[in-house]
Amino acid sequence: MKIKILIIFFLITSVSLHAVDKVQSATGPASTGLFPLTVASPDNKLCLELNKNGTNEIIYSFTANSKKIISNSKLGLAGVDIVMPISSSRNSKKSVWKPLWGKRAIVPDIYNECVIDFTTYKLIIRAYNDGIAFRYQIPKNKATKDLTEFNFNGNYTAWYYNGENANIGPEKLTESDDKRLPVMTIKVDDDNYLAIHEASLSWGEPLVLQSRKGQTLFAIASKPSDAWKVIIYGTKPGILVDSHILELLNPPPAKTMDFSWVKPGVTVWDWRIAGAQVDGFKYDMSLVSWKKMVDFASKNNFRYLTLDADWYGPEFGQNSDPLKGGKVAQVHEIIRYGKAKGVGIWLYLNDVGGRKFPIAQTLKQYGDWGAAGIKYGFMSGSPEEKNERTRMITELCAKNRLLCNFHDGPVHPYGQMRTFPNALSREYCQAQLDAGTALQPKTFVTSVFVNMVAGPLDMNNGLADLMQFGRTHGANYPANTTLTGEAARTLIAFSGVTVIPDIPENYQKHPEILQFIASQKMPWRESKTIQGEIGEFVVMARQTSDGAWLIGAATNEQSRELDIPLNFLNKGAYRALVIQDGDNSDYRTSNESYKTNERDIAAQDTLHVKLAPGGGACILIR
Repeated sequence: MKIKILIIFFLITSVSLHAVDKVQSATGPASTGLFPLTVASPDNKLCLELNKNGTNEIIYSFTANSKKIISNSKLGLAGVDIVMPISSSRNSKKSVWKPLWGKRAIVPDIYNECVIDFTTYKLIIRAYNDGIAFRYQIPKNKATKDLTEFNFNGNYTAWYYNGENANIGPEKLTESDDKRLPVMTIKVDDDNYLAIHEASLSWGEPLVLQSRKGQTLFAIASKPSDAWKVIIYGTKPGILVDSHILELLNPPPAKTMDFSWVKPGVTVWDWRIAGAQVDGFKYDMSLVSWKKMVDFASKNNFRYLTLDADWYGPEFGQNSDPLKGGKVAQVHEIIRYGKAKGVGIWLYLNDVGGRKFPIAQTLKQYGDWGAAGIKYGFMSGSPEEKNERTRMITELCAKNRLLCNFHDGPVHPYGQMRTFPNALSREYCQAQLDAGTALQPKTFVTSVFVNMVAGPLDMNNGLADLMQFGRTHGANYPANTTLTGEAARTLIAFSGVTVIPDIPENYQKHPEILQFIASQKMPWRESKTIQGEIGEFVVMARQTSDGAWLIGAATNEQSRELDIPLNFLNKGAYRALVIQDGDNSDYRTSNESYKTNERDIAAQDTLHVKLAPGGGACILIR
């Protein structure tokens, strides 16, 4: 009898230990037995601990490698009835994601999850090895305020997105006294880096952070949403850049959607070529110039030509019909010509035409014409409205087999390329040739570690003539880079559509640089930020779809020498083409001087390169 009782007790105890954590009260708030509650990453190096403060508010702390980085920060929502949890459950996942395109071909999807039930909403927490995310699962418009805080455990240094301008930062947390836009990238110390952003924003207002002078606490200034709040972590800033946590937090494509037609790649562009003259020919935005660009693209295996504004009439004109106006007949012809040459044609669509004429009909017609995608410009509306419209247009594009690229103050990327792989890029940055001010070298090597953490960027890099005389849409400011730095940026800036802006003849003057750009065959098999520091320099390696490796290095206004390790290569013999700045190169003076050499290399080797002020290096390895 005693043995039976012991067996029954053992079974009950075992079930209790493996059951869902549960605390519940029939007449009032739940008891406190659930806390403290800890969610750790699969490798146990990251930890989010939940607890209660003295006023029964739920707070959390974030620890990385035993270092507490965020502490005593509030979680929760205002405007909901139940403020204490009634139960929690745990789950783990270990799988892989194989994106159609991205930074790499195979992405581990491994996390630990905890779901806390608050009756009126749920708090879901996921811990990955490179970050922790949490979201409030609640019906739309149920909550009145997002109470989430990020109370940093020290006066760290931060950088922020700043529209089509240079990034804000470096700025000490206590120096900020205003709203700040993500991505918020933070240097804790030489061994700890964070990025604060959001993922999978299906409804609600895009994230806005609020700081207060003299404090290290940042609150949420935006209205509640269903997005994941994400803390990306790395021991080096390059780990933030290489992370996939934002995409993984988005749902996969609907099973009814076919995205096999999505092809990332390089596109030539008609906007900046207008006005250029060579050998008695003057480029403009017309069929004859478009055909020359298609021929050049086809010869160099570039996938696309992008037609920019005014092809269907003045882009802001109320009567500019995106289906019937302007050069529509020429557009039909260049689409046919491009198809024969294996080059797809992107079409610009301004928000004025996108709203005045039925957007669903317009996009269906573009798909029926055989266009490859749309570049959507100057979307109007509040941030919340813009997010809804961006999602709607992206989905309509998907249904009509159109790629999309949003410009002019777009909603920040939040990993939507997983759900909609046709969302190839956004001008979520100060683009080099599509903004009103010069892009400084330090801005580029800051944006890589801030803006690019959010997702693919359209930066318009890749000029082959840095002077740009006589351009109709030319900027009255310098390129602020060297020729090698310009080419390196085309690789470093992650995008599903790399827009290069110059005319064929200028690329043909520099065959090695043209070879480097033409070798950027996507989708990438692998990407790795080899070296870098925010606002200082970056070295990026990517493996092409045909197995070659490309390396791009770029620096700020300071010259520097780098030893680039090649230990990412497999065993074997390789041949490297190295393009680097000339001995006297300088982005302010001799910016088109460069030198090249070829050498045999192996995985155990390093490559030594010299970067001029504002310059860079390009390496092609086969």
